Amino acid sequence: MSWNFALILFVLLVLTGVIWLADRLWLRRRRQDRAAQAAALAERDAQGLPAEEIAQRRLQAQQQAGRASWLVEYSVSFFPVILFVFVLRSFIVEPFRIPSGSMLPTLQSGDLILVNKFSYGIRLPVLDRKVIELGQPQRGDVMVFRYPVDTQVDYIKRVVGLPGDEVAYLDKKLYVNGQEVPRTRDGDYFEPDRVAYTARYDEKLGEIDHKILLDERSFQNIGPILSYPHRQACEYARNGVRCTVPEGHYFVMGDNRDNSLDSRYWGFVPDGNIVGKAFFIWMNFGDLGRIGRFN
Repeated sequence: MSWNFALILFVLLVLTGVIWLADRLWLRRRRQDRAAQAAALAERDAQGLPAEEIAQRRLQAQQQAGRASWLVEYSVSFFPVILFVFVLRSFIVEPFRIPSGSMLPTLQSGDLILVNKFSYGIRLPVLDRKVIELGQPQRGDVMVFRYPVDTQVDYIKRVVGLPGDEVAYLDKKLYVNGQEVPRTRDGDYFEPDRVAYTARYDEKLGEIDHKILLDERSFQNIGPILSYPHRQACEYARNGVRCTVPEGHYFVMGDNRDNSLDSRYWGFVPDGNIVGKAFFIWMNFGDLGRIGRFN
């Protein structure tokens, strides 16, 4: 969806930009010449009339002859706006809406967030080809990416494994490179979608402290939903999954561990699918208190 919007925005930018440039180089001067000729003709035809009438006719003719077509007028007016939105959205920040509860309690359904587009490098708009390297995703980052199964859909998850890492999720415990990721109980959290309370934990991935939801008592059947690229890098068992992250790929998971369709089921996120790093909730119409940064 966001890719389609980016393409539409790019097409509008090119069309309005070409017309704006043509107006600056040629069309504007042509309208001015036409307006001057019309004014002179109107003044000649009005000879003998009072000076005020001559001036009025001259002005009317000038305005009518010098008026731009609706296409040129709208293109010239909207080109700067489209250019600003395109640059902002393509290289600086892009807004997204959280559609589900897979990232609870960090992000709620309905949160409107901002995504930093240059944290992981500058990419060419539409083509999504990285041209300037500025950084790489780190463990614990909340990342927006194009869903590998359907690249028309944007997903948001937390980065758990980097290229070369061994990630294991066994008996509802997370391990990275053989080390269990520490977590401590932090009370209960009410999930509005499920109308139920779930255990909340503090977890630390890399340098990032964040919270997750997990019901240790419930059964979770983890298995591939399809044969994804690099499927051979993962081993599934009754108690979970163990994967070695390929080069140029990332292993991601939702903070709502029992209710998230993530890398445990459909594999790895290629670097080329990355959109950016989520960092700020700019609006939630149901809870204004949620506005602000998050980990």
